[in-house]
Amino acid sequence: MAIKLGVDLGGTKTEIAALDGAGTVLLRRRRPTGQGYAAIVETIAALVRDAEAELGAKGTLGIGIPGSINPQTGLVRNANSQALNGQPLDKDLAAALGREVRVMNDANCLAMSEAADGAGAGYPVVFAAILGTGVGAGWVVNGRPLDGLNRVSGEWGHTPLPWMRPEEFPGPRCWCGQHGCLEAFLAGPSLAADTLGPGHRDAGLVEERARSGDPICQAGLARHADRLARALGMVVNIMDPDVIVLGGGVSNFPHLYRDLPGMVGQWIFGDSKRVNIAKARHGDSSGVFGAARLWDGG
Repeated sequence: MAIKLGVDLGGTKTEIAALDGAGTVLLRRRRPTGQGYAAIVETIAALVRDAEAELGAKGTLGIGIPGSINPQTGLVRNANSQALNGQPLDKDLAAALGREVRVMNDANCLAMSEAADGAGAGYPVVFAAILGTGVGAGWVVNGRPLDGLNRVSGEWGHTPLPWMRPEEFPGPRCWCGQHGCLEAFLAGPSLAADTLGPGHRDAGLVEERARSGDPICQAGLARHADRLARALGMVVNIMDPDVIVLGGGVSNFPHLYRDLPGMVGQWIFGDSKRVNIAKARHGDSSGVFGAARLWDGG
């Protein structure tokens, strides 16, 4: 049996999925992500070995990571799971598992999955954004991911918040060293800290309290939606995607799909204000399904 294995490496959990040639899910498993680089490599390798033992077959392997591999050095860079940075992850996993491994940014994997058979299916140009522990994005055009010359296409989370207001300037300091990155405004922990104060990281608590009528949390969600609308308006003005797909934990907040389309329109240049915004159909497993598809087409 030919199988395709995908792994989604997250800050707190690592998931593996196995698909058959028709895209049917054969297996899904999760484990806590190991702490430190060696533990991360072993977590992934163990998930693969266990899955293949359970299925009785070996498969191709794709990995989605919160960063990318530098095409010149072969080392991971730009990962907010910073233990990965400067490491030859694909080579180390290939050595551990005895086969070639393909590694791609996790947001690109999300975009591939949703463009193939998710909320972006049937659209020529798909922009998919992860709003979770970090913020990233990926593009798929006519079924193929856009990687870019430096493999940083879609690093939307490390562009500045557009149309910044005086009280927002210069913006929170991002782990990348810059101020005002979208990740520092829009990620789940950023939303929690902005609303509840420094040290808070649980955006779900903000949304829960807002639904219960807490005015501070309602105001926090409103600020976040306003900033997200500006950030997506910039995307429309640059590339005008046929659909914008949102994934990650923050994408589960229902008010985004009610409020964002009209809010984004304020920032679109021109007299046509159409924007399609959809929740990722595969939820937080879009990334792992996209990683499994990294070998599609050879």
